[in-house]
Amino acid sequence: MSRPFRTIIEPFRIKSVEPLGITTPERREEALRAAGYNLFGLDSRDVLIDLLTDSGTGAMSAEQWAGIQRGDESYAGSPSFARFEAAVKNLFPFRHVIPTHQGRAAERILFAHVARPGTIIPSNTHFDTTRANVEAAGAEARDLVIAEGRDPSSRHPFKGNVDLQALATLLETEREHVPVVFVTITNNSGGGQPVSLANLRAVSALCRRHGVPMFLDACRFAENAWLVREREPGQSDRDVVDIVREIAGLADGMTMSAKKDGLSNTGGWLAMNDDDLARRCRNLLVLTEGFPTYGGLAGRDLDAIARGLVEVVDHDYLRYRIRSTAYLGDALEARKIPIVVPVGGHAVYLDARALLPHVPPLRYPGQSLAIELYREGGVRGCEIGTLMFGLHPDGTETPAMLDLVRLAIPRRTYTQSHIDYVIEVVERVAARAPSLPGYRIVSPPAPLRHFTARLEPR
Repeated sequence: MSRPFRTIIEPFRIKSVEPLGITTPERREEALRAAGYNLFGLDSRDVLIDLLTDSGTGAMSAEQWAGIQRGDESYAGSPSFARFEAAVKNLFPFRHVIPTHQGRAAERILFAHVARPGTIIPSNTHFDTTRANVEAAGAEARDLVIAEGRDPSSRHPFKGNVDLQALATLLETEREHVPVVFVTITNNSGGGQPVSLANLRAVSALCRRHGVPMFLDACRFAENAWLVREREPGQSDRDVVDIVREIAGLADGMTMSAKKDGLSNTGGWLAMNDDDLARRCRNLLVLTEGFPTYGGLAGRDLDAIARGLVEVVDHDYLRYRIRSTAYLGDALEARKIPIVVPVGGHAVYLDARALLPHVPPLRYPGQSLAIELYREGGVRGCEIGTLMFGLHPDGTETPAMLDLVRLAIPRRTYTQSHIDYVIEVVERVAARAPSLPGYRIVSPPAPLRHFTARLEPR
């Protein structure tokens, strides 16, 4: 067997290009002030390398663009929906597939029916919109990730795993308050960490024993399946499609943002086996999103997702995707810059709390670090920490589990030279980390405040 090459090549060639916004330090400083030091408030034309999110920011393939031309815009019964539904059920054979305009719409519809005051929705770690939709329904979003998932330096291969003992205790003592168990694959809030197949089997068994449905937040399902194939004993010879289908078979339903592993710029879905719950969800879909065969999407978007679900499970694509993300993480580790290890699938997470120990969590070290990356080189990342998760429904604020900066890599968008530039920017900022200030919020508190808050240095 020949040795693999050291060079990571993209398993595609570039057919269309888009200019990048190369700005001056003065312009970036002006843009930061105008945005209230909130990177979500920047004009994208002032961003050189945009690693804010991998959600909906990737490049679509020639076949996906061809699908857009095939898209049928009939209000009801479009063949685009038939192709979309078949592609989803090929991987996730749930009885009911309900399209939505994106993942958070699926979350809102589901939690409107299963969550209420006094209920608890456990997960390994809820992400921002999931947590917000749970709390908007009056329920508690409870995180039950394993201890290693709270330690950025732990090299446990599946740091997204659910703490099985904690879940078992919850179901044994408060079963009547738990309407559903959620598992996020991969675990975004904890550093893009995968969940093992063994852990998913055990969670499923616990849920079945106690009569509680298990749902997946499956937006990065293909990356999770590939990491199972790479890291879990006994899985290395399996096809990713088979692993995905086994994961689906362990669950009773799912929410999905197709803007991630659907390789689409928009879209999502809610899927389940429960006939009555599906009927009620469809009724709310008609009220808030659209008819059940389009769900807030154009027919062309449904066709783009259908094709994306074929391409995302291709082994050559996934090998490139995971290795190219690891390329960034390996380079930062070699430069002694603290990151969450092992590197997951879609992003590299800088450990801002370790890099900026002089900035207390309630002064948002992750936001400080993210601001400086933009100030230095026009690289936009995203704080995943106390700014995002520190505000509670009762108005109190506490430090988040971790303070991180996520450098999320859009799919099929940037080349190795772009990532080399990001490495250089991070290295420069890390060299002056002890001089970076903390920040405070100067705008009123709001749900999902990280999207809109205005800040100032402190």
